[in-house]
Amino acid sequence: MSDGEGGRISNRMSEDLDRLRGDSQLRTLEIPSGINLCSNDYLGLAYDPRLKRAVIEAVSRAESTGATGSRLLSGNSRVWEELESDFARFAGTDAALYFGSGYSANVGLLGSLLKHGDVVFSDALNHASLIDGIRLSSAFKVKYPHGDMDFLETALRKHAGGSGARVIVTESVFSMEGDVAPIEQLLRLAKDYGAELIVDEAHATGVWGLKGKGIVAELNCEREVLAVVHTCGKALASVGAFICGSSTLKNFLINHARTFIFSTAMPPYFAGQIRAALELAVAADAERAHLRRIALSLRDAVAATGRECGSSSTQIVPIYLGSNETALQMASVLRGSGFAVRAIRPPTVPAGTSRIRISLTARITMDENDRLARAISVASKALHQVPSTAAVHG
Repeated sequence: MSDGEGGRISNRMSEDLDRLRGDSQLRTLEIPSGINLCSNDYLGLAYDPRLKRAVIEAVSRAESTGATGSRLLSGNSRVWEELESDFARFAGTDAALYFGSGYSANVGLLGSLLKHGDVVFSDALNHASLIDGIRLSSAFKVKYPHGDMDFLETALRKHAGGSGARVIVTESVFSMEGDVAPIEQLLRLAKDYGAELIVDEAHATGVWGLKGKGIVAELNCEREVLAVVHTCGKALASVGAFICGSSTLKNFLINHARTFIFSTAMPPYFAGQIRAALELAVAADAERAHLRRIALSLRDAVAATGRECGSSSTQIVPIYLGSNETALQMASVLRGSGFAVRAIRPPTVPAGTSRIRISLTARITMDENDRLARAISVASKALHQVPSTAAVHG
């Protein structure tokens, strides 16, 4: 390797990886083994034979296996337009626009809507896709402490006199905390201070609200929110995301959202998969009730060990452990008990809040949930006996 630019970059990469390894933050790719507690397949549809049959049928009916171009060129089709209309009805909005991933939906939405002179108020624990969408805009960002409505109101009051738009951005169910945003309070503040609200329902879609329509629909405020993002790659066991809102919003995004304009459309048979998944999710009342039961039981079991799971009230149950090393040790012990878990460390979560994020799905039985609770209790007692070593993988 020469001493030129390439050599310096290679050295820099190696030094960075060494630093991550030394800080117990190095990530590795692993194939889950055991009862999967890392999955966002909340309704268990990824393994549902009905969905698999629907995918096979969709492929057999499709005229092509590839989209051949972006939606604005050759990639549009009747199946996508019909699905967008159906999803808008599901979400309770006038229109919906499909993006190839939740990440591209959030980046495209925020990167195109927010302009210079606007002020965006972002919860401190928002997902990276929301953060990056805001960064790509030229709006002024105010980050408010997680769920702190007093701080947010003070910030809204401070920025009330500007000529630009004011937009509050939040997840509904927070992906690493498992708690629910105070949507009604956020809407009240938005109305009081002339702001608008954008809600990412990624971890609520299919799981929360009547028929899995999400937190916003549960509160009957779908038409009071500027945009609602529903992800398909979690409880719907598919891929992509819908931005739901007014017809004006949809047309604006078609013309300005770069992640939509410059992305090849998804293959048309994907629409068949999403449609079938949506139908199964709407009918999954028993699965949603089961998720609530096992999540409540697990939170009680974690509390009994003296560990904290914060303000989680959903299918996402974090076990806060503090240090990277402790989280890695807990993950190692639980994997040894047959549970596929990963330690969640910075920068995914703030420094000092490393944790095990248990993501429950409807496929987990109450017996398995009870076994998990016992394993957590044993692991908590055994943590001081597990050597702290970089050989323990995250």
